[in-house]
Amino acid sequence: MTESDNPKKIFLPKLSNFTFGSKDPQYEKDPSVPARFQRLRNEYKEWGMRRTSEALLLLHEHNLPHVLLLQLGTTFFKLPGTEVLPGCDPKKTLISALTKMLCKEDDKSQIDWKVNEVVSQWWRPNFEPPQYPYIPPHVNSPKECRTIYLVDLPERASFAVPRNYRLVAAPLFELYDNTISYGSVISSIPQYISRYDPVYL
Repeated sequence: MTESDNPKKIFLPKLSNFTFGSKDPQYEKDPSVPARFQRLRNEYKEWGMRRTSEALLLLHEHNLPHVLLLQLGTTFFKLPGTEVLPGCDPKKTLISALTKMLCKEDDKSQIDWKVNEVVSQWWRPNFEPPQYPYIPPHVNSPKECRTIYLVDLPERASFAVPRNYRLVAAPLFELYDNTISYGSVISSIPQYISRYDPVYL
């Protein structure tokens, strides 16, 4: 076996090395799902396909990878991320969004986010909820592309989470194939990271 045959190592810090504080609420741009798709429709006319950058943040507890998710309410979970405005760099936009969402507001508490490779892309063919990890052959103009990046965490840090959210660490066994609770994108994360060799710090 050559070195290129070996899976890439990723270094996962301990969950217990992180603290979780709170800060002022941050609200979604859209008050409802229909409003979200109406805004997508309006912006598509002006700018074309929406690009979204999201972060896959991994750590471990008892040598099992966990994924950091934002929880809004009791049943809605999402990866931290944001829409990328036309002409803006998707990685820099993601770093700014992570800092705004998960860091305290003073400069001393900022986290040095390291955005690595793309682990997955999902495409929205229409102004509707369904998304796919490919562009369906009959679709010439997808309406949104969601790009998920692997983002390294430092060995320890303090998060500050808006009060209307919870930042939860979900174990892989909870996510795997659990589309009912987490949707198709998040429930596929265990497959994304199976190509890596985790090193538990």
